[in-house]
Amino acid sequence: MSLRYDFPIEGISHTCMCGKPNSMEHCLSCPLGGYVHLRHNQIRDLTANLLSEAGCTDVTIEPHLLPITGEKFKYKSANTEDQARLDVSARKVWVDMDKTFLDIRVFNSRADSNIKKSLKSALASHEKEKKRVYNERILEVEKASFTPIVFSTTGTMGREAERFYRRLAVLLSGKTKQSIPDAVRYIRQRLSFCLLKTLIVSLRGYRGKTITPYYSSSIDINL
Repeated sequence: MSLRYDFPIEGISHTCMCGKPNSMEHCLSCPLGGYVHLRHNQIRDLTANLLSEAGCTDVTIEPHLLPITGEKFKYKSANTEDQARLDVSARKVWVDMDKTFLDIRVFNSRADSNIKKSLKSALASHEKEKKRVYNERILEVEKASFTPIVFSTTGTMGREAERFYRRLAVLLSGKTKQSIPDAVRYIRQRLSFCLLKTLIVSLRGYRGKTITPYYSSSIDINL
């Protein structure tokens, strides 16, 4: 509730372990502790699980892309690295047997780079950025389709993500024989709780040094 309506959050320290003043915005953007990556990875893994539940095949997390063999792309920002990979791929998403690649982003709408944009504009901007980087390569080299999955930290999803999860609900409905509205509700609830848990960890989680346990074969525990 506090995140969505910008209410102050009690019980967080005034200074982050990275040394900067602490705030809700800083907690959601600070890389210390790995919580930014955790948000992304949890949505990635949940999406892969939902694809499998919906009956999609060849579901893969972090699939590597085929190497470039001289293709030229329109945008300079297009990814041309040999070891490039996306977040999830699967078949039978949009068309039977066709392969679809997904790349996921969960961005902080209150960060300095987004705060001056409307939420709708920020979501569209991140989707366009993903498409400039990957779409042409996926179409021309992989002969597959590409869908950017973009969320804000408040839980709002972009237009492409809305379309994708709606399609997933249709597939899930066909497999489980439940109604499409029930399938939509099921997917949205799982996404919402997944994102909420990662945000709570970002706000309350430990950001100090990790303590590595000491093990030694020379210690005699038979006292």
